[in-house]
Amino acid sequence: MQSNVFVGNLVKNPTLSGNGDRAYCRFTLISNEYAGRDGEGAARERTVTLSFVAFKSMADRITRNCMKGDQLIVEHRIANNNREVDGATVYGFDFIAERVQFGAPGKEKREHLAENQGSND
Repeated sequence: MQSNVFVGNLVKNPTLSGNGDRAYCRFTLISNEYAGRDGEGAARERTVTLSFVAFKSMADRITRNCMKGDQLIVEHRIANNNREVDGATVYGFDFIAERVQFGAPGKEKREHLAENQGSND
C-alpha cells in the first residue's frame, strides 16, 4: 500500500458534485518547495500544483468547511484512470484523498471569520 502526503493551499473554493454514495469533489492544492540554489548561492523555489479527488463524506466535509487559500494536509494514494478515447488508450492517474486535515485558514476564511466575529459582538 502506498501512502503519500502533500501540504498545500486551495487554489479555489471546492465544489461538491454528485450526491450520496456518488458524491465527490475535485480540488487543487498549490505549494512552494525548495529547488536548490542559483549561481550566487541563493535558495530557489518552485511551485508544485496537484489536483485531488475526494469522495462521499470527506468530499462533503471539504466543500462545507474549506475556502480558497486554506491549507490542507492530504494523505493520498495514486490510482490509474486509463481510458479509451477514439480507439486509443489514454494513460492517466488520479490523486485520491484518503485522509484530510485542515491546516491554517486562508485570507478569505480569516476575513469571513472576522466579519462574523464583528456581527456577534
